[in-house]
Formats: sequence, structure tokens, C-alpha cells
Amino acid sequence: MYHKLSISDTAANLDVDIKTGLSEKDAAERGAGELNVITGGKRDTLIKQFLRQFNEPLIYILLAAAAVSAVVREWKDCAVILAILILNSTIGVIQERKADRALESLKKLTTTHAFVRRGGKVREIDADGLAVGDVVLLEAGRIVPADMRLTLTSSLTVNESALTGESVAVLKDESFKAPSDIPLGDRINMAFQGTIVTGGRGEGVVVATGMSTEVGRIAEMLNEQDTGKTPLQKRMGKLGKQLGIAACAACALLFLTGLLQRRDPFELLLTAISLAVAIIPEGLTAIVTVVLAIGVTRMVSRNAIVRRLPAVETLGSVTVICTDKTGTLTQNKMTVVSVFENGDLFDLSAAGVKTQVSLPLLSAAALCCDASITDDARIGDPTELALLDFAMAHGMDKRNLEREFPRIAEIGFDSRRKMMTTLHRAENTTVSYTKGAPDVLLSRSGYIWENGSIQKLDDEKRDVIRACLESMSEKSLRVLAFAMRSGDGSPREENLIFIGLCGMMDPPREEAVSAVKTCHDAGIRVIMITGDHKATAAAIGMRVGIIASPDQVISGEELDRLGDDEFLEASDRILIYARVNPAHKLRIVKALKSRNNVVSMTGDGVNDAPSLKAADIGVAMGKTGTDAAKEASDLILTDDNFQTIAHAVEDGRNIYENIKKSIYFLLSANAGELMTIFTAVLLGWKSPLAPLHILWINLITDSLPALALGTDPPSPDVMKEKPRSPSESFFANRGLLRILVYGVVFAAVTLTVFRLTLNSTGSIEIARTYAFLTLATSQLFYAFGIRAGKKSLFKTSLFSNKLMIAAFSGGVLLQVAAVYLPFLSGLFKTLPVDTSGWLLIIPLAAVPLVFHELEVLFIKRGAANG
Repeated sequence: MYHKLSISDTAANLDVDIKTGLSEKDAAERGAGELNVITGGKRDTLIKQFLRQFNEPLIYILLAAAAVSAVVREWKDCAVILAILILNSTIGVIQERKADRALESLKKLTTTHAFVRRGGKVREIDADGLAVGDVVLLEAGRIVPADMRLTLTSSLTVNESALTGESVAVLKDESFKAPSDIPLGDRINMAFQGTIVTGGRGEGVVVATGMSTEVGRIAEMLNEQDTGKTPLQKRMGKLGKQLGIAACAACALLFLTGLLQRRDPFELLLTAISLAVAIIPEGLTAIVTVVLAIGVTRMVSRNAIVRRLPAVETLGSVTVICTDKTGTLTQNKMTVVSVFENGDLFDLSAAGVKTQVSLPLLSAAALCCDASITDDARIGDPTELALLDFAMAHGMDKRNLEREFPRIAEIGFDSRRKMMTTLHRAENTTVSYTKGAPDVLLSRSGYIWENGSIQKLDDEKRDVIRACLESMSEKSLRVLAFAMRSGDGSPREENLIFIGLCGMMDPPREEAVSAVKTCHDAGIRVIMITGDHKATAAAIGMRVGIIASPDQVISGEELDRLGDDEFLEASDRILIYARVNPAHKLRIVKALKSRNNVVSMTGDGVNDAPSLKAADIGVAMGKTGTDAAKEASDLILTDDNFQTIAHAVEDGRNIYENIKKSIYFLLSANAGELMTIFTAVLLGWKSPLAPLHILWINLITDSLPALALGTDPPSPDVMKEKPRSPSESFFANRGLLRILVYGVVFAAVTLTVFRLTLNSTGSIEIARTYAFLTLATSQLFYAFGIRAGKKSLFKTSLFSNKLMIAAFSGGVLLQVAAVYLPFLSGLFKTLPVDTSGWLLIIPLAAVPLVFHELEVLFIKRGAANG
């Protein structure tokens, strides 16, 4: 029986013959019923998704209105309301069908082949057929097909950046033995599913497959994580409940009033339908969706793809951005940034620095290297690729060098020796190059190449080298030393000629620095969450401006020692989390959310997927991001540029302000309709408006200017403001008062026209026609006022939003059609209006603009007195 291995086991503990591997029979028995694949939960059916769209307070009220319409045999009203509901649900389903496919992405990550030894023979099989106990062979370029306990390594390096966040490939060692609770990134005797072999070769025994692997555990967390609601959805839900309560209270009060007035119950039912329809802004959901869609289209041109429409608004209210380091704040490309030779230390990353690097150092960097760069591919360890880039940047191409100095022998890298050596044939002699840990090479060197000649490496020169090494280490650079020999028949690693040092790092993106500053100016905290070491994370954090001091950094190990209350308190101070695993990331995001933050998580690796989904909004990198990260995200950056996040936040804030304008406009209009009907009932009058009149105004006439408001150009100062409070109401800053005031204005002008016309003509049909036109036209005029905001109409360019002009013109034409076209006039029971009627309607309909100018004057005086 095969026992699952722990990382503390040694190869001698294995109860499988690693020379022959499993037999086909044993493999079939062990893999029975469990394929090496990532599984996920079931999606809702199309019908279930459709029905779920009806689970909203606003929808309940409209369903009740439709039911009452059917009871009183008002079939037209019932049909129109139901058609609206079906359309709304269809739109919702279309959005949900773009649902989360993160688990399918994880399956793609693990869909590969594996070389396996079974019955003493090596053959290639589908990775999903692997079983615990299989012996798998690894080589450069292969994807690790399952979690494996390594039994043989030969300079084996594995890039685990997609799993741990570290860009530097990990050198594996099968003899390593450590406690079982060691962090994932330090388990150098293990190879994990989905990671990539970048160099060397190795063998190992499969210890976990499918959902039992580290990637599988991430998938499990992703599957269990609830996506929650965005702030906009929460506000809309709260608004729906408030309107629902208002509708029920208003209908009850209307019935009570009608009964006291001894009105006909049938008439009361029809009036109740009108009242319910008047309260509910039927077009609100569709308007918000379309405004968001317009914003999304604009964001695509700025390299941001939105996967869920409500996420646009969420970006505008973000208070914290949690970002990965590798590939997000940094370039995910190791780069030589510092060089020591000839007794001097040079910073290659400094602007304007032109450094003449010696031929021996460039030759050592290019030739003592197993990586390769061609026009089509970059193959090898990221550190060695950085050395090749360094050499090529200074005119030294490895392919040309190898033709001139072919490699004839080598001593491969060994974790115990901490160096590697290659021997090359030169003209009438040989030359060998050695690279490795600086302290090791320094102890094996007796000479130094300095200013074109070989000199004795005395204590003074050694002290200079050590001082430079310390300076480079303080900057968290990965430092390699280089040395050489000549005239040997075989590679030797003693009495070397020291050449110099190369310091490497994964440098910050230039755009990330300005993006972090922009976010800080906008009142947004930027937090780095990485699998890298504290010193490296702190160095990058300082360079991009995330932290001011190292005490704002904490490691995953230190985080584990904090209780929940301690961590919640620390989360207000900590800006960098280093050496973390996926579970830490989830804990961090949840802690920040519990502190009333709106959290955005930015990432690109498999390990980021659960936290991307747990955050209020997940942002994935489009170029370097894994499929799992993209599919778990709400927003994808197509250029992998951190600056695009700042642009997206700006767009989100502008879109929210435009949505707010649309909501104020629609609710003011609905308030006017409600007050018109309710006041008429209180006064004992017949209802000035029929249910179809209100539906027409809400869905057709009002929708056009509401959409136009959603396309207003952005404010130039939006990124200088602090984020909105997540709990801020739609009606903050006297918003509710404004809605009620304009509701009174709409009701006053509509009832005035209704009563004057009814008194002069005695016809309820004519009076309702005039009221219908007055209410709709006054709301069209009001759209210009709400667009102007705190400015006077006379100081606003009316033609800067051409869509608003088109919306006003279209609204007027639709109202005219509702009166003069026989089909529509028959449906709405309206009558033609003569010239004298329009001369009454238009001046009264323009009254809201007068109130807007008075409002602007009041605001200015208040600001002057304040």
C-alpha cells in the first residue's frame, strides 16, 4: 500500500520502486474513480437564471400591478407590464451567461502530457491518467503534471510564479528535509502541478492529483467563494426596498382615502395600479445597464475590458487596491540593474547612465549560461535570461560567441557548491568561466581582472568587493559573481580570476510609479500582496511609493501568529504582505472588507483567483495573467499596465456620477407622477393620468434623456476627490430634497393644466391629454437642468452633449405621435391638441428650468455665506 508522502520524507522512505515505477494494473487501481483533473460546481440552468431575475422588490410590485390589471380586465395594462418584466429578465440572463469560468481555466492549466515510468518502461501518457505513486520524469519546458515528491534532481529549476508569485525560478533538491509547515515557496523537494520546468531534469513520485493538489485546493476555495454584490447593486437593492415600502404605504393610504370618499372600488383599483406604476421607475434598471455599457465601451479604448457591468461603478468607489508584485507592479522579467567591475559599482537603471562593460564579464554572462534566446522563444531560467539580455544589450550575442568559443566541458550547478563552470575552446588555448554565489567565488579567487590586466586579489580589494556586495544586497538584488581561468584541459574551480558582480531584480514598471501616486491622490490605499521575501517586497514597495518605511511590511508567517482581532487592527497599517499563500490572500481581502473598505484585488497568477473573486472587484492582467485569474476577475487590463487601473477608477467615478444624474432625473419624474395622482385623489378629482400614460412616460419619454445624461463628459477633478463611503446613500448631499422639490413642481404644473382644461372643456379625455403632455414635456425640460448640475444653464454649453439634444427632440416627437397618430391615440385614449393648447402647455412645462436657476442662485449664496 502506498502512503502519501510529506515534504519531510526522504527518498529512502518511498514504498514504490522508483526504478520500475507502478505496473499498469497498480496504476489503474490507484487511479480508479479519480482522474487527475480539476472539478467544479454545477451552473444554474437557463430557466433558474431567468426566474432569479424576478427576485427583486421592484419586480414584486410590478407583478402585483399586473395581477390587479388582469383582475379588473385591463388587459392592455397587464400585457405591457408583463412585457417589461420579461425584457428586464432577459437582459439579466444575458449578463449572467457570461458567468464565472474560472474552474474551466484551471482545467486548461492542467491539461498536459507526462512522461511516466511504468513497469520499467518510460512512455508518454495524458496527465489526467496519472495516479498517486506514479514515477514522472521532468525536463526543461515541461509543465509539472501533478504534485510530486522529487526523488532525483540534476540542476532542476522550476518557475512557480503562477502559484507563489515569485519570478525567480526555484532550484530543487531531492535531499532537502524540513518541517511539514514550511511555506509553499520553500518546499524545494516538491514540484507542484501547473508549474513549469525551466532548466535541468528530475524525477519524482506523484503524491497528489486533481483536487488534492495545491492548484486543486485553490480551485476548491474559488468554487466555495461567494461573489457578493457590488456597491451599486446594494444601493439599487436598498432603493428598491424603500420604493416598495413607499408603494405599499401609498396604496394603503389611497384606498383608505378613497373609501372615506365613498369611491367606487373598481375605480380605486385602477387608481392603485396607476399609483404603483408611478412609484416604480420601470426603466431604471435598463437605463443603468445601458449607461454602464456605454462606459464599458469607452473603457475598452483605454485598455480595460469589463466582464461584469456593475463592476464599472465599483471601481469608482474603491478604497483599497490589493495588487500582486510580479508582473503587475514589476515587469515579471529579471533584469541586470547593477554591475561591479574594475573597482567601481555602476547603477544601470539610473537615467542617462552609459556604462562600458568589460569583455570578460560580458563573455562570462553569455557563455556560462544554459539559457537561450532566439527570434521565436526565450528558454531557460529567468536569471540566466537576464544575463543574456544584459550581454546582448552591450553587443554580445551568445550564438556568435559559442561559434567562436564552443563549449567542450562543464560542471553543472550544484546547490552544495553554489556555482557552475563551463570550459570553452579558444585560439590555441582554453578558457573557463565560473558563476555563482559571491562569497563562494571570492573565497576561490586569488586574482582579479581590473582595468584590462590580471592583478593580485589582496585584502583591500576583497574589502571593496564585499562593501559593494553589501550595498547591492541592501537593495534586495539577486547577486551573482563571475570568474575565469585559462589554459586548462578540464574545468577547474580554484585559484580563479575574479571578474565582477551582476545585481539583478524584477524592476518596477515605470507606469506603476505614477499610477500608485494617482491612486494615493484619489484617496486610495495601494497594498502589495506577494509570495516574495520581505526584503525584496519592501525594496519594490519603496521604489514605487507604496511604503515609506519597512515597518509597514509583514510576512505570511508573522500573519499566522496574529489573532483575528490583532490582524484587523494591523490591516489599517500594513501596506505590504510578503511570503503569503492563497489562504492568506483571502484572509487579507476579507479583513479589509470587514473594515468597511471597497476592495479591489489585482493579480495575474493562479494563486490570485480566489482572492480576485472574494474582492469587491477583481482585476486581472491580460497579457501575463493566467486564464484562471482572467476568468475569476471582473476587469481585465489588456496592456498589463498598472496605470490603466487609475484610468479605470477615473472612468468608474465618472460613470457613477452620470448614473446618479440619471437616477435623480427618473426619481424626480416618478415623484411628480406620484404626487400628481395622490393629490388628485385627496382633492376628490378623477385621476389625471392612466396607467399606460405613466408607463409610456417612464419607459419611453424619460428613458431618452436619462440615457443622454449617462454620456456626459467626465469632470477634470474627479481623481482629486476622496472615494465615496461604501454606505453613502443615493440621496446624500440634499439629493432627496431635490427630488421632492422637483416632484412638487411637476405635480403642480400638471394638475394646473389638468384642472384648467377640465373646467374649460368638461372633457376628462381632453384634460388627461393635456396633463399627459404637460408632465412629459416638463420632464424633458428638466433634463437640461439636472445635466447642468450646480451651474446655470446660461453658463453651460447646451450643444456639448448632442445626444441630449437628440433625446429632447425625440421625446417631443414621441409625445406628439402619442396624440396625433391614430393607433397610439387610440391606445392612450388621447385627443388632438390645438395651438392654444400648446401655448398653455409649453410655458408651464418650462417652469422646472426656472426652479433650476433659483437653485443655482441659492447654492452660490450659501457658498458665499459659508
